[in-house]
Amino acid sequence: MEFSSEVLSLEVNGHVATLWLDREEARNAMGRALWRDLPRAAAAVEENPSVRVLIIAARGPHFTVGLDLKELGGALVESPDRAPSRAASNASSYGAVRTMQDSVTSIASLSMPVIAAIHGYCIGGGVDLISACDIRLCAEDARFSVRETKVAIVADLGTLQRLPRIVSAGHVAELAFTGKDIDASRAAAIGLVNWVHGASGDEVLQAAIQLANEIAANSPLAVRGTKAVLAANDGHTVAEGLEFVARWNTMYLQSNDLREAMTAFIEKRPAVFTGT
Repeated sequence: MEFSSEVLSLEVNGHVATLWLDREEARNAMGRALWRDLPRAAAAVEENPSVRVLIIAARGPHFTVGLDLKELGGALVESPDRAPSRAASNASSYGAVRTMQDSVTSIASLSMPVIAAIHGYCIGGGVDLISACDIRLCAEDARFSVRETKVAIVADLGTLQRLPRIVSAGHVAELAFTGKDIDASRAAAIGLVNWVHGASGDEVLQAAIQLANEIAANSPLAVRGTKAVLAANDGHTVAEGLEFVARWNTMYLQSNDLREAMTAFIEKRPAVFTGT
């Protein structure tokens, strides 16, 4: 699937794809074009059989300053007579929120691991996006904020649902209630990011690429299966999770990748997996 966008760019290098937030002139503010194109980018990655890991990174000095408030503000101050009724206006607002939610969910729903490589500001909608990723790395200059309460909004694109699965409830409450900025060291201390790598976006990107290649060297069937099993644990008992993984391995255990792993072990060489 071909992909092009005014605000995103997609690169594939071997088994690793990098999706760039590519609106540097607006500090990667998240507007209609991003919400429209993010699911298209996710679909393009999912449909590429060579891609085993996705990195989400950003051009310019910041990951993202969050929602495009200029665009949002313009929509909020539109003349009320443009809508046929309050109900129609409310329905339109609801539809817009659901579209943005689905856009972020398109990243969370990818079958492959997703790594966020964060530098500079990661504000508001940026936290929604990185909360949908599996692994988060950041540079020393990264600054994070669940900023919505400061602009009189309840965060509604996934942060309040996904972040409590990443950091403890007390930290989520503090960040969401205050809208404060936290730095990279605090983000690492509370578990929002796995590691802090270097002073710049280039350094954290290289760390993300190294990690992505480490993951991609493993059996893609096993990695995707592991992600599916982890996701299946949500809202289920341990017994239900065990039943799910038993069924999964019943379907996929007898793979060419497993045969290659055993052969490589006997022959004392690195395994070369094909995902079959």
